[in-house]
Amino acid sequence: MKPRTLLLVALLLALAAFPLVAPLFGMEFYVGFMRRVLIIALAAASLNFILGFGGMVALGHAGFIGVGAYTVVALSDAGVMSAWILWPAAMLVAGMVAALVGTVALRTRGVYFIMTTLAFAQMLYFIAVSLRAYGGDDGYTLPARPVLGLGVDLGNESNFYWVVLALVALLLSWMHRATGSRFGHALRGIRDNETRMRALGYPVFRIQLAAFAIAGAIAGLAGALLAGGNGFISPGAMHWTQSATLLVMVVIGGLGRSWGGPVGAAVWLLLEEVLKQHTEHWHMPLGLLLIAVALWAPKGLAALSRRKKAVAA
Repeated sequence: MKPRTLLLVALLLALAAFPLVAPLFGMEFYVGFMRRVLIIALAAASLNFILGFGGMVALGHAGFIGVGAYTVVALSDAGVMSAWILWPAAMLVAGMVAALVGTVALRTRGVYFIMTTLAFAQMLYFIAVSLRAYGGDDGYTLPARPVLGLGVDLGNESNFYWVVLALVALLLSWMHRATGSRFGHALRGIRDNETRMRALGYPVFRIQLAAFAIAGAIAGLAGALLAGGNGFISPGAMHWTQSATLLVMVVIGGLGRSWGGPVGAAVWLLLEEVLKQHTEHWHMPLGLLLIAVALWAPKGLAALSRRKKAVAA
């Protein structure tokens, strides 16, 4: 087994053991926090799928998180509580919305693409604000957590954590394989030289649209898990500032790196949690971190290990 694989297995086992170890140190609160880190890591990875590997700088990705969350809200309000229905439905609806947004946005380039995705995300935000039946600007409190069955009670924090960990691990593994597949290589080729890929006969628009819809669907699942875990969702979760934060996480972790999104999300959220306990001005150190990454680690923190190996060689 390769050292990298061993490291990933060890990390997965450590994360799986966390709910068992945390109570021994009086850290039960951090089970929920780590669950949130895992979910945001999944959302950041889905953004990296189109940004790092596809070159699509989308500034509205949080909108799809909100679509997934509000799909769960709408179905829960209608009495549907099965996770087997709620989570696939969140992915389906978010993926469909992403496909509609992508159909328009992908006909633009550069700053116009950025602004188009931002405009659609803000439209989704204001639609959520206008949904008075689901709390409007005040948000919506879910009646209960989804029901998974199979003897697994998602009302238990540890059980919900392990289910989230399993879903995140599976989807991160799938995205890693997808970026290494023929589809992934075509997506990278479009990122590097779209004109040449068109000349070679690749259906550029369809490949980009498929990637955009897949990323939106995965972000929708992240939104569904956030809503289910917190028992609450508000339009603030889909504001453009949340999209910008996801983008910053990807940049810190490493654009086009398989683990760039998760690494960036973990570093950002862990530092935010620590800094909030010591200062009200926690944004400043995080801003300095972003500047430091831009200057000394432009390929992201996830690329540092390879950089050290190259230097050693």
